[in-house]
Amino acid sequence: MMSRARKSLVSDWWWTVDKYLLTATLLLLACGFLLSLSASPSVTARLNIDDSFHFVKRHAIFLLPALVILIGTSFLNLKQVKRLSIVLLAGTLLALLLLPFIGFSAKGATRWLAVGSFLLQPSEFLKPVFVVTTAFLFAESTKRPDIPCNLFSIILFGICAGLLVTQPDFGQTVLLALIWGTMFFMAGMPWIWIAMLGGLSVVGFVAAYLTIPHVTTRIDRFITGTGDNFQVDRGLEAIASGSWFGRGPGEGQVKYGLPDSHTDFIFSVAAEEFGVVLAMALVAAFAFVVLRGLYHGLQERDRFVQLALSGLVLMFGFQAIINICVNLRLIPAKGMTLPFISYGGSSMMAVALGMGLVLALSRKRAESYRRPSVHTVPPSHIMAVQAGA
Repeated sequence: MMSRARKSLVSDWWWTVDKYLLTATLLLLACGFLLSLSASPSVTARLNIDDSFHFVKRHAIFLLPALVILIGTSFLNLKQVKRLSIVLLAGTLLALLLLPFIGFSAKGATRWLAVGSFLLQPSEFLKPVFVVTTAFLFAESTKRPDIPCNLFSIILFGICAGLLVTQPDFGQTVLLALIWGTMFFMAGMPWIWIAMLGGLSVVGFVAAYLTIPHVTTRIDRFITGTGDNFQVDRGLEAIASGSWFGRGPGEGQVKYGLPDSHTDFIFSVAAEEFGVVLAMALVAAFAFVVLRGLYHGLQERDRFVQLALSGLVLMFGFQAIINICVNLRLIPAKGMTLPFISYGGSSMMAVALGMGLVLALSRKRAESYRRPSVHTVPPSHIMAVQAGA
């Protein structure tokens, strides 16, 4: 048991970190590994891989660095969070610029860099550091009105969105636009700016639908319900097959017809084998992380911490919502992973980075950073009472 009186880096971390948020995050990581035991064997059978637990083992390998990133990042202070985010943002932008020349292509997209036997997806790591850097720019705009930080934020978003579209990766572009727009609104930007950028978003969406066949096809398939909707239909069938309490661990059958059962449609596999009850529990866990992070944001006086915390947990929540809505056929398919649950090394480590930053920003710090409690008596009032006595 760690003592409060014993000063060390680890003990300071233990007594200042949000243990509820940390526990929820670790439980989601554990659920992701357990669900990979259910979803991965069907994929190895379809791909004729002899080892039924090939993807489970790789998931476990990715889990170790994800835990190191999660815990290690949570030790950072505010200055270190800002510096790390800016450095990583520069690195991911450079990697995205190099993708057209040295990137690995699959399924008509060039999104990965080959690092030995591992395929690294820079866009996954772009998201959390983009949120923190954007929060820093919005916060600085109120402190330094002489510097056009809001304009820098718009330019940064334009560069990031442009690089994502060229891959192409429209799912990540939509997610980045959604979280940036939300933070732009939270930062108290003028309504005229919000209206203008909202109009540009609509124009961009219409232009993408009219000029990019890939986008047109997906939206048309979603609206009309015709065409190649095989995976979405099978995903819905899996959810319906599981009913309330599921068919049992490893007993799912519909998953064998889902090519992406271990990635984009792992939520459907979870519902088939463990039922709607587990699916709702997963949704509740994601909701708890988001609401807990927003609660910490509301308690902060520091504008940067408010925006960064809120942006990171909302990005976490938006990504989960997009994935689950695709599984339920509520929105067009976007190829978005379910945070901490889906198979994928880049996704898992990038989400761990984002949640590590959340844990670092939500740690208890000097009281000057926190909003005063309604029950707190100011020291000056206590001194005045004592003097009167």
